[in-house]
Amino acid sequence: MARKFRLTLAQLNPTVGDIAGNAAKARAAWQAGRAAGADLVALPEMFITGYNTQDLVMKPAFHRAAIAALDALAADCADGPALAIGGPVTEDGRLYNGYLILNGGRVASRVRKHDLPNETVFDEVRLFDAGPLGGPYSVSGTRIGSPICEDAWHPDVAETLAETGAEFLLVPNGSPYYRGKMDDRFNHMVARTVETGLPLIYLNMVGGQDDQVFDGASFALNPGGGLAVQLPDFDEAIETIELAETAEGWRIAKGPLAHIPDTWEQDYRAMVVSVRDYFAKTGFSKALLGLSGGVDSALVAVIAADALGPENLRCVMLPSEYTSQASLDDARAVADALGCRYDTVPIGPARAAVTDTLAPLFAGLEPDITEENIQSRLRGLLLMAMSNKFGEMLLTTGNKSEMAVGYATIYGDMAGGYNPLKDLYKTRVFETCRWRNANHRDWMRGPTGVVIPPRIIDKPPSAELREDQKDEDSLPPYEVLDAILHGLVDEEASVADIVARGFDEAVVKRVEHLLYLAEYKRFQSAPGTRLTMRSFWLDRRYPIVNRWRDPG
Repeated sequence: MARKFRLTLAQLNPTVGDIAGNAAKARAAWQAGRAAGADLVALPEMFITGYNTQDLVMKPAFHRAAIAALDALAADCADGPALAIGGPVTEDGRLYNGYLILNGGRVASRVRKHDLPNETVFDEVRLFDAGPLGGPYSVSGTRIGSPICEDAWHPDVAETLAETGAEFLLVPNGSPYYRGKMDDRFNHMVARTVETGLPLIYLNMVGGQDDQVFDGASFALNPGGGLAVQLPDFDEAIETIELAETAEGWRIAKGPLAHIPDTWEQDYRAMVVSVRDYFAKTGFSKALLGLSGGVDSALVAVIAADALGPENLRCVMLPSEYTSQASLDDARAVADALGCRYDTVPIGPARAAVTDTLAPLFAGLEPDITEENIQSRLRGLLLMAMSNKFGEMLLTTGNKSEMAVGYATIYGDMAGGYNPLKDLYKTRVFETCRWRNANHRDWMRGPTGVVIPPRIIDKPPSAELREDQKDEDSLPPYEVLDAILHGLVDEEASVADIVARGFDEAVVKRVEHLLYLAEYKRFQSAPGTRLTMRSFWLDRRYPIVNRWRDPG
């Protein structure tokens, strides 16, 4: 009779630092696997600590607590299937990113990550020692190889496991989302199945952690890359799959094949999940934001409503004499469409008080950007006061284009605890608004239909800090600006490279200058959803003081 192996995949959402809570999730998954008759229940990379821990994992008290929790979990889960779970491993004064197999009341096997990622958001060379190339571990008489995350993006670990007797590969991951990530994952994992001739199960976590969003989308491939199982993206899932030994080797039985949506939906879902989990994991349940009548704040309001529910959102209009009636009408229309609370707090009296206070110092000087920034900073002050008073986290609304060139007021409209648009260029803001107006999903807590009036999307953007102000008075058209920024930021292209694409050299150099000049603002900006491999924070780390400019 052919051998079979039942494997329960637990695609779950841990919280960094919540060791007891993560252990409870692992225990519940193990119980579900035991009920399903599993031989092994598997959880993702570094699950017991949450991921990405950054330097927290190096704190001895922390990793000792995690290791103790794993020992206790092994004892709790003695009577049933084996449990595979990611966590720290220490040995001879060294710290490893490990994958532990709990079986029979003890830690039966320990896998140590070999290939440590040290780019984009990862600093694992800083955190961990590299483990040796090792062999498989055995569960129910079946030999399993577990390349840990990055280990499977290179051939050496998987090939070593195949050569030393692994019968299939189980790859635990803490793999955060970026646009196009699924294609990258499939390409690398298919290559491993081709090279080794082994089935491969790719198990990823879900949930938001600071700027990063783990999108799940776990899958299983048979040799040659045939897709046998696809779990949903962004949702928690516990699924038991079955492998059987055939004359050609082990094969994964066909299982659920969840639909993976396009990048517009994935980006939007990532922003919603990041807001939802940032609030939940930091202890907030309610949000507020300044609703200006513009497209950015409208989109953030809808994201917040979809993440938290309209009943947990307060939108505040803070008008000045420069605020148009159209903006007042548009802000109200968004709040009405969402069904959230809407307050109006005019800044005129506060602005007059500040102007009078500064008048002796500013006497004889012409009004300039100083007075414009006072308006923005008054709005930030008032919104933060409301945040403190009502216990509602303030969301900030600057898009990636504005963050890139510093078209934002530090301690003003940059004030806030989180920014879902931080990695979304302005041109994509417009299209994302159109996408949300045309689409609604079960995971959205906001209403269906057109929630952002098309006139908000179509009107010329303006900060409305002076008479007849338009963004294009200070910046190139967003189609031009975003194309230049994509070259400078996302591609690290030179000025000459971008000029060769048909852009005016003076404009490119001006944008580059603004990009470098705004570094100090970004350094103090709120965290925000990572959507690309060149987001502003851990992906792109430039000095604040920097006098170099590309000569072209």
